Amino acid sequence: MKILFIGDSITDAGRDRRNYHHMGNGYPKYAAEEIKNAFPNVNFEFFNLGIGGNRTDQLFDRLYTDAIAFEPDIISIMIGINDVWHRHGASRIETTDVQIETNYRAILERLRARTNAKILILSPFLLDNEDKESWREEVERIVSIVSGLAEEFADAYIPLDRHFAKALKAQPTPQYYSGDGVHPNQNGAMFIGQLYFEAISPIIKMLSE
Repeated sequence: MKILFIGDSITDAGRDRRNYHHMGNGYPKYAAEEIKNAFPNVNFEFFNLGIGGNRTDQLFDRLYTDAIAFEPDIISIMIGINDVWHRHGASRIETTDVQIETNYRAILERLRARTNAKILILSPFLLDNEDKESWREEVERIVSIVSGLAEEFADAYIPLDRHFAKALKAQPTPQYYSGDGVHPNQNGAMFIGQLYFEAISPIIKMLSE
């Protein structure tokens, strides 16, 4: 069973880009470990095609070579935060909300048309961080867009913004999960990896029957 992770730096997480089987140090690593342990009789092949800094348009541009060509059984997508980040960074690339939704929809439509893969979508998120507090309204709008697309296209959806909000009631320091509010540390990666495992397990069970 082929499971492919694609997205930006949160998925990339320091992977060896010369080896697409290398999981990096982020949530794909922890999710893959949980999946293999829970389903020892299933032969898995994991692919990590995250690329740091990617926006939705860049993911669309590489969708065939980095996703469709692998013929995955399951593909997970986490993208969108850089569309906001680049509005504020030195590059000042202004991707409008409408463009983001158009790009993301095109990704999902192409995956549905060109593959038989089950689709798992992870929402963007922003934890409290003084440097990025001005982004919050923009990120919330992107999360709403992604949530709507997930209802239309996804076989499973992980609303990371809501999961982190709930978790922070028990562990109220955002830095426990991320130093900059965007990139998970080990605690954050393990947290997302566990949510990923829980969301994908029913799909794996169905496909392996």
